[in-house]
Amino acid sequence: MRTFREEYEYWLASDTVDAATKEELRALEGNEAEIEGRFKKMLSFGTAGLRGIMGAGIANMNVYTVRYATQGFANLIIAKGGQIGGDSKEGSGVAIAHDSRNNSRLFAEEAASVLAANGIKAYIFDDMRPTPELSFAVRETGSIAGINITASHNPKEYNGYKAYWADGAQLGPEHANVVSAEIAKIDIFKDVKTMDYEEAVEGGLIEILGDAMDQVYIDRVMETSITRKYIDQVASDMKIVFTPFHGAGYRLVPEILRRQGYGAIIPVEEQMVPDGNFPTVKSPNPENTEGFALAIEYAKKNGAELVIGVDPDSDRCGAVVKSGDDYKVLSGNQIACLMMDYIFTVRKECGTMPPKPFACKSIVSTVMADRICEVNGVKMYEVLTGFKFIGEKIKELDENGDENFVFGFEESIGFLGGTYARDKDAVFAAMMMAEVGCYYKARGMSVYDGLMALYDKYGFFIENTESTVFAGYDSAERREAVMSRIRQNPPEKIGLKVEGLRDYMTDIPGFTKSNVLFYNLSDGCAVAVRPSGTEPKIKTYVMAQGANSAEADERCKAIREAVNALLDA
Repeated sequence: MRTFREEYEYWLASDTVDAATKEELRALEGNEAEIEGRFKKMLSFGTAGLRGIMGAGIANMNVYTVRYATQGFANLIIAKGGQIGGDSKEGSGVAIAHDSRNNSRLFAEEAASVLAANGIKAYIFDDMRPTPELSFAVRETGSIAGINITASHNPKEYNGYKAYWADGAQLGPEHANVVSAEIAKIDIFKDVKTMDYEEAVEGGLIEILGDAMDQVYIDRVMETSITRKYIDQVASDMKIVFTPFHGAGYRLVPEILRRQGYGAIIPVEEQMVPDGNFPTVKSPNPENTEGFALAIEYAKKNGAELVIGVDPDSDRCGAVVKSGDDYKVLSGNQIACLMMDYIFTVRKECGTMPPKPFACKSIVSTVMADRICEVNGVKMYEVLTGFKFIGEKIKELDENGDENFVFGFEESIGFLGGTYARDKDAVFAAMMMAEVGCYYKARGMSVYDGLMALYDKYGFFIENTESTVFAGYDSAERREAVMSRIRQNPPEKIGLKVEGLRDYMTDIPGFTKSNVLFYNLSDGCAVAVRPSGTEPKIKTYVMAQGANSAEADERCKAIREAVNALLDA
């Protein structure tokens, strides 16, 4: 194994490395800390694939690390018989998509070229597409796997590589470990096969996907619509501001809303232009209130009732709703509860609730969802964070069992209401959020009024999610040191008494091991602590409830204060 300095010199000496990359590397000479950060350790390949800052070096996202990862993935696919002429029963070939980020198209074509050189058919979209369409396309093309080049809502400096398997869900731990092991066996330059992209297209090794796939995908999403009843009453007059945050949702989200009959879709023009530099936002994340600043200006100017925003790869959907003369940014938990209550209530009203319905959520999502399921006779399943685990439940219980999936979500604004995909879908979520808006508008209520009515009906729940960010190339080590300290010194109180602790690194039936600590507190409250799988930060989740909103809010604030103190100790 080479030292970081030897790896740096190896890149400089390689005939494979292009001149521009070598120039970038020579500029680092004398900065040992930077060289060590870039060459000490390969960007790790896990269940979330790869994600990192773009730049030269094995710790960054670049052409060479993308090729390297793809060769490792190709080795797994070949071992499973998924190449041209292979004997896999799971499928053959790989579907590939990308978002609007800088270098995303380049990385997608490089991945396709490596697959082609390995005798694996690649189906690549002609331009950027929503992540959930990639999940759909894996199964629609009969592929054994999928690749999506995206860093979701990360800052502009990042890019990433998400790997999927034949079921349309992101790669599970078993397959991810194989890819990681294959990468470790091979040389980043000598053992990676590639070929000219255009030659591969001409030779039929790479096939381009376009509008035909879009139409099938949109049709399948529209099948998840609950009823035309409320849409037909008010959609033509409903004003909806939409922003794709310079990303891949710029075309299909407005298209599906137009098809549904919404007559006043108001695009945030400055953000409809795909741009990997995300020039109009500090962070292209619809979870953050500041990201909606421009959209809210549009809403105020036009008197819009609803603002919908989707992140750059269009798998997450955020919403802003009118409340009097003001606008309120909803949390992922609030959006999920609004959707769930609407879906369950109206399905029962229309007689379309399937037998043995079930919903699914991540362990860090609101307990209010459990209450909504309980009242409506829907079974709720909890899974670890990561939508692939919801996808696994769909496969296990709906596809291979006798239960019927009706809704799944993560508090980080990820939602799915059908089995056509195995990943969160902002195209679906935008359509469903607009449908929720119609439901309340037809009843003379705003969506915010509807949310307040849900609290009256189900109880008062307040959640708070915050992140502690670690900067620098040693960020992962410092982050893990904090997790280790908390794990080894379990607190007896976090604002309220700790009544139970679940450490998901231990054996818990029904769950794979995961670096998550979950504290059950008194009065039905809870705290979860987990390092992000894609960013250098620890995410902490506070879930509070009370007899009224004031009590729930007071408990939430007290727990949050205690959680922050726990991390800083």
